[in-house]
Amino acid sequence: MVEIKLDLVKSLEENASFYFEKSKKSKKKIAGVLGILQKNIDKLNSIKHKESKKEILVEKSARKKYWYEKFRWFYSSENFLVIGGRDATTNDIIVKKHIEIGDLVFHTDMAGSPFFIVKSEGREIGDITKEETAQATASYNSKAWKAGLSTSDVFYVTPGQISKQAQSGEFLGKGSFMIRGKTTYLHPKLELAIGLKDKEIIGGPVTAIKVNADKYIIITQGKEKSSTIAKKIKSKFKADVDLDDIIRFLPAGGCDIQK
Repeated sequence: MVEIKLDLVKSLEENASFYFEKSKKSKKKIAGVLGILQKNIDKLNSIKHKESKKEILVEKSARKKYWYEKFRWFYSSENFLVIGGRDATTNDIIVKKHIEIGDLVFHTDMAGSPFFIVKSEGREIGDITKEETAQATASYNSKAWKAGLSTSDVFYVTPGQISKQAQSGEFLGKGSFMIRGKTTYLHPKLELAIGLKDKEIIGGPVTAIKVNADKYIIITQGKEKSSTIAKKIKSKFKADVDLDDIIRFLPAGGCDIQK
């Protein structure tokens, strides 16, 4: 129960007016306090939102980068690591530094095409992995992709058949090697897939990405820029991924999304 003290000197109306004015002042004070409180709450929420964004960025940047991520790469359906060159420099690096006995090396007869290497890790490399690596080699060959070829000839050899020593009178530039001996040819279709696995983007030959990804999109030759296709893929995946991570797996040249 609230007690109200009356001033007996004043009339009833004067007492009522006094308490009415007092209550108005109290309401203003309360409103002011509530306003300050709301501002502080808004500021706190803003700080929490910024901190949350920082945590996400830290989580992304803190993810361990594997040595092969500087190259083109994928894991085959048979769980073989496959790496490929992005340009003449990385072609040079993977052939000179990352070929071991038991691996297979894939290439095409077209100048400037990438080298791809299947890392055997002491296991026998299966036909499915060979087909998948051939598709990656063909599709990431910018000349073949931009020319709109539906298929392309890709060959593979063993490490001992590759040499940096040119024939007499010839010169081998950066990223080029001499191939000697028997070559085995495959004729893959030019198409790739971009997938989402554990909130990370992966890309490569279609069958390999189908097996390894939670969801995937097939990429064919087309007229769309890589940046445009990347935005469409991100939208379809409904995932918080960087566009650059998608673009890194796209081939050089116009693309389209298979309907």
